[in-house]
Amino acid sequence: MRWENTVTIDAPTERVWDLTTDVENLPSVTPTMRRVVRLDDGPIHEGSQAKIWQPAQTPAIWTVTRLTPVREFTWQTRRLGVTMTGRHLLADEGDGCRNTLVLELAGPGAKLLGTLLGKTFAKALATENAGLQRAATSAE
Repeated sequence: MRWENTVTIDAPTERVWDLTTDVENLPSVTPTMRRVVRLDDGPIHEGSQAKIWQPAQTPAIWTVTRLTPVREFTWQTRRLGVTMTGRHLLADEGDGCRNTLVLELAGPGAKLLGTLLGKTFAKALATENAGLQRAATSAE
């Protein structure tokens, strides 16, 4: 199952990328995350991990599985037999950035979880994108 949300942000793609990959600061950008703690040091890279606390969920460890600088940041976690994949896809759009957030579920419980929480997932992606848009266009 898959959900996607795309917005055009009136800010340089590099600015949106910096906000996206500063994962420990994401709780100040979006209410979809209460706390994020990196489990490694240095710039984020494939294999980097973070423990994330989200509203109405137990903490989960997310692992970066793909990283193409200033273009794509993908990470995954497993919950109750379901692999959850979050993708952040950025593309230049005029003077701004097209920011696409994707959540994909796979595994034996994916259909049930998606049916139960699909609207919640869609709302969370829209909320996160709105937060990134606000943060990217505010004065630094």
